[in-house]
Order: sequence, then structure tokens, then C-alpha cells
Amino acid sequence: MAYDFDLFVIGAGSGGVRAARFAAGFGAKVAVAESRYLGGTCVNVGCVPKKLLVYGAHVADELEQAAGFGWTLEEGHFDWSTLIANKNREIERLNGIYRNLLVNSGVSLLQGHARITGANEVEVDGQRYSAERILIATGGWPQVPDIPGKELAITSNEAFYLKALPRRVLVVGGGYIAVEFAGIFQGLGADTTLLYRGDLFLRGFDGSVRTHLKEELEKRGLDLQFNADIQRIDKLEDGSLKATLKDGRELVADCVFYATGRRPMLDNLGLENTGVELDERGYIRVDEQYQTTAPSILAIGDVIGRVQLTPVALAEGMAVARRLFKPEQYRPVDYQNIPTAVFSQPPIGTVGLTEEQALEAGHKVQVFESRFRAMKLTLTDIQEKTLMKLVVDAETDKVLGCHMVGPDAGEIIQGLGIALKAGATKQQFDETIGVHPTAAEEFVTLRTPTR
Repeated sequence: MAYDFDLFVIGAGSGGVRAARFAAGFGAKVAVAESRYLGGTCVNVGCVPKKLLVYGAHVADELEQAAGFGWTLEEGHFDWSTLIANKNREIERLNGIYRNLLVNSGVSLLQGHARITGANEVEVDGQRYSAERILIATGGWPQVPDIPGKELAITSNEAFYLKALPRRVLVVGGGYIAVEFAGIFQGLGADTTLLYRGDLFLRGFDGSVRTHLKEELEKRGLDLQFNADIQRIDKLEDGSLKATLKDGRELVADCVFYATGRRPMLDNLGLENTGVELDERGYIRVDEQYQTTAPSILAIGDVIGRVQLTPVALAEGMAVARRLFKPEQYRPVDYQNIPTAVFSQPPIGTVGLTEEQALEAGHKVQVFESRFRAMKLTLTDIQEKTLMKLVVDAETDKVLGCHMVGPDAGEIIQGLGIALKAGATKQQFDETIGVHPTAAEEFVTLRTPTR
């Protein structure tokens, strides 16, 4: 049977665009349908605008530190609307780049909502297209718990388009998005409280990292409230919001921001017309080659709920394109030792196993840990400390995990990700000459196990 397309991609986010571009480059006839914005969550309401806002919030730190280096500055004034307007302009530029990447690759770009109407058929705004294979790359969507007043809360989708910086903000959640936005709001001048229903945020991260970040955020004056959850939200006569907690306390704010998880974006996708099955968490079930339970349909990225990171979606998109259309170049995605960063203030960088994971896996563990005041702060009164930690297998000397909390953690951890991927040992770390004077050299000068 002759199809309109060899591959029809639903979703023009990171993974979908990567798969489409390279499949077309390998000679396939490819279409991409997108109903919202080119570049997906990352470019529009995720990594990119968030990092720009983090940069904006970090300026306050630079201003505070300036006096120690002899600078006398007039009192600064922050304008939210300027930051958002500049951010919007950059996102529009990136949208154009994504459009050009697709079009210049020979991909047919269809801007409209795609719905699967059969094993090999997709409908976009009333027009039907046939395809030998369909790739679902629709990503995720933030969700707010079903409580009275949930419609009064915002998520990361709306936070990037607020007309003004709220004076008082309640951030609800314990994951990296909650921690990052709490830092953004506080750094830009909002009175910020972070509420989390558990004992300590960032579940799954190394215990030393979680504790250290908690201490540093408290030093900065961020109000952290653990074992706290909202029961309902009400709007008051003056327009502010009253959050009633499950323990009966009441908190008043101008904005309630939820970052309590994301769900796969499957709305009106037409999966009922296919043999695609979902797993117990509601994500699309796929095998190791991203094949769903329907022979002609594949899925990648956040919609499969595996590792929800942009670079991982890119790698998955590349793997699909190669396996289908350039099999001699196919390499499976390696999900081990994925470096990642949390752009909190101070930021986190981490790669490999946490101390807890290493022990659970049966390793005999040596831990090397250092806490120190960064050189840049020695001429100031700021008492923030950086944490660096290595988790080592005591029997093989192999470095199992690297963890950092402090300035430039994300930048530093990328290089260590290569070392761990290559199987570096603690001896090789020790024999590597450090770059002096930097914080990064601490990773190659940790000599004595702390436990």
C-alpha cells in the first residue's frame, strides 16, 4: 500500500522534531503536526524560559556581592514586564529556528491538532493522512490536584506569562520545578513560601544534596514548610488568595503556583482507535525500541514516562529515526549515568548513583564529601557553602556518583558525566591535575573518605 508519509510525527517538541528531521535526512517522507508551539515544553514553557528567569533572579546575588569587590551601586530596580518581554522575544526567535529546521529538512509541517483515526491514519483539522508509521511525541502537561479552588492556582504554563510579579507567592510541590520556581520568585523579590507534603523535597536525589540545599535556601530566607498541603483555595474580596491547609492553618498570597507533577498529554489523541495500551501510571506502554502495542505506532519522550528530560527525548528521537531509516547507525539509548541539573539557587548538578542507591544496589561504598565557602564569597559577608560529593565503590574503586550544590554545578557536572560514562576510578580522579583556583578542582582533590 502506498502511504502519504513514511513517518507521521505528532508533536513538534524536542523529541518529535529530532526524529522528524533526521528521518527526513535519511530519505523518509515525513510530516509533523503541532497544535500549540514549535519546540514543545522545553522551548516555550520549560527549560529555556525558566533558565532565562533564573539568570534574572541571580542578578540580585551579583548586586549583593558587588560591594565586597569595591563596587558602589545605586539601589537596583527590577521590572518584571521587561524581563518577560525580552524572554518572549527570544522564544519567538527559537520558534522560528525550529520551523526552519523542519522545513529545510524537507519535513511537511502541519499546524493543527492531530488525532489518530486508525492504525495508519491521522486526521489534522478535518484532513486525513495515511502513514506507514505514526510517532507519538506529545509530551506532558502540568496537573493540579482536584481541590476546591484549583482553578485559582497557576502552573508553569501560566507563570511565564504573568502580567506582574506577585508580591506574595505560595509554591506547592517538592520536585525540581517547585524548587526552581521558588528560587525564581524569591530572587526577583517576591515573598515566597514553598509547601511540600513530604518530609524533605527532591525525593530521589542524594540525601546530602537534599539536606544541604534545604540549609542554603533557609539561609536565603525562603520559607520552607514541609509536611504541609493545601486543602482548598478561596479568593478574598481584595483579590488575594487564601490557602487553607490540611492542618487548619490559613496562608494568604497573591499567587498559588502548583508544581505537583505532570501527566502525559493524550487529550483527544484518538488512542481508542488503536491498539495502544497505557501502563499502570497512565503513560504509553513501549518496549526498548519505543514500539507501542500497536505495530504501526511508536512513542517517545515525556509521554512514555521514562526519563523526562529534554536531552533524553532528543536521544530517543534520534534512536527511532536511525532504527527505522538508517539501521546501520542505530544505537540504543543508554539511560545509565545521565547528568542532570536543578537550577535552584544555589544550583544542583548530579550524575550517577546517589549514596542511597549505591548501598541499595549492594555496593560497599566509600563517600568523599566536602563543604566549603566559594572563593568568590570570601570578600563578602555571604555564608553560602558549596557541597561536593563522590560516591565510590570501595572494592573496584569505580566512581559511582558525583553530586554538587553550588555555583555552576550544571556546567561542572557535564564533564564529570563523561568520566562516569567512561568508567573512571577514584584513582584516576586523584591523578587528574586540578584547574586552580576553581571550585571544580575540589572533585580531584578529595583524598580522605568522610565515611
